[in-house]
Amino acid sequence: MHSIKELRKRLEEIAHLSSILNLLSWDRDVYMPAKGINRRSATIAELSTLIHTKFVSIDNNGLLTVLKKRVDQNKIRGKDAVIINETWRSFNKEKKLPEAFIRKLSETTSKAQDVWVEARKKNDFKLFLPWLTKIVELKRKEANYIGYKVSPYDALIDAFEPGMTAEEAYKVLSDLKDFLIPFIKNIQSTQTKRDPKILLGMYPLEKQIAFNHDVVSKVGFDLEAGRIDKTTHPFETSLHPEDVRLTTRFRENDVLYSLGSTIHEAGHGMYEQGFPVKEVGTPLAEPVSHGIHESQSRMWENVIGKGLPFWKYFYPRLQKEFPKPFKKIPLKTFYQVINNVSPSLIRTEADEVTYNLHIILRFEIEKEMIEGTINLKDLPKIWKTKMKEYFNIDVPTDALGVLQDVHWSAGLIGYFPSYSFGNLYSAQFYFAMKKAIPDIDKKIAKGDFREIKRWLNKNIHAHGKTYSADALVKKVTAEPLNSAYFIDYLKKKYASIAS
Repeated sequence: MHSIKELRKRLEEIAHLSSILNLLSWDRDVYMPAKGINRRSATIAELSTLIHTKFVSIDNNGLLTVLKKRVDQNKIRGKDAVIINETWRSFNKEKKLPEAFIRKLSETTSKAQDVWVEARKKNDFKLFLPWLTKIVELKRKEANYIGYKVSPYDALIDAFEPGMTAEEAYKVLSDLKDFLIPFIKNIQSTQTKRDPKILLGMYPLEKQIAFNHDVVSKVGFDLEAGRIDKTTHPFETSLHPEDVRLTTRFRENDVLYSLGSTIHEAGHGMYEQGFPVKEVGTPLAEPVSHGIHESQSRMWENVIGKGLPFWKYFYPRLQKEFPKPFKKIPLKTFYQVINNVSPSLIRTEADEVTYNLHIILRFEIEKEMIEGTINLKDLPKIWKTKMKEYFNIDVPTDALGVLQDVHWSAGLIGYFPSYSFGNLYSAQFYFAMKKAIPDIDKKIAKGDFREIKRWLNKNIHAHGKTYSADALVKKVTAEPLNSAYFIDYLKKKYASIAS
């Protein structure tokens, strides 16, 4: 009765339900007709509640409790111990959340996302404010249910970065901010000025889609185990390692607008495709943290995807598919333009240097939202003030400011720091990978990404939650997370571009 086999069976049942939930959410953002939102929200809420109820009943007849005792007594080890310990951790948190709360949160965020889309189109923050108020109140309740020592934000960030606290995140991000602000000013004073408009043209949607497919397939995303679709805000969702969905967005006059997002989401997708299929449903086929997940997307999008070796291979293909204007633009000029550092309004369009300031801004605001030290109606003003301070940019509209991200409408408060942690992890992982693959630049320049994919699969993807994020970084790089790798990466890359 109290066997690991029985626990796996119960986890597998929950995994099936979670796949259905992910499919419904993906369809809502990709294909669902507008009038379907109310029914879909109710369905998502019902299914979310069912999953929660099923998970908190996983200890029926003391199954999980008995297995945890056996692990603590060192009678169960290895992978089975990981499954039990990680399930126990999630169980202890999930059982604190009442069923009615789960239903309310799910239904509210599902509807709020539709309102956010409308508010963004209409540039009307007041339209979204009542829904944001509801979500913040619900997330404060969630923090109280789960419990925390210092800040209610601790309970929320832990959902994305297990073990992380608001204080720890603040220290890392503040140090990064102190480096970035003067570094950005220095780059702007030394970089070769290139007009990004030279990359604009008329790019038929069908050809853009085909090029996106070609690129992600070449780097290693399995399109027979995944697909790419259009949406308002790019995201990746997984139903199973053999059914991973990517979404992106397009601009007819800018082929790189979609390509960067697609490569980013493909990085997420390859992580999900790298989980061991036989362990699906267990923590062994789940990401250890969102920061580690993000490290994969940021590595592919920026460290690899905006590197010169990458474009030595792909630029001739881009020129062939879109001769106007690329045939007349030298590779060196193209490389300088795509790595131009320039403060901008939109996070998802930011260069890799200024991007982290966008994250820091959001982290600081959402932390104060949850701690109740700011008034939500003042968010547009607060946003504009911080943008001026950090970027010296005036925000003309709320659609280009406080309304630009989907995260708060989806209830993903505590998520944003993971993006910056992902950048730090990506640089440190890549440094270790270059030591293991000394000729990595030559391989990339020839379009050979196989060894990179194998290294990532072996060292990061295949472990699931076998190790904590801290332990995984130490295992792969022989030291704890160290922002010096990311800082060194930026210094070297942009010094070479300026020279």
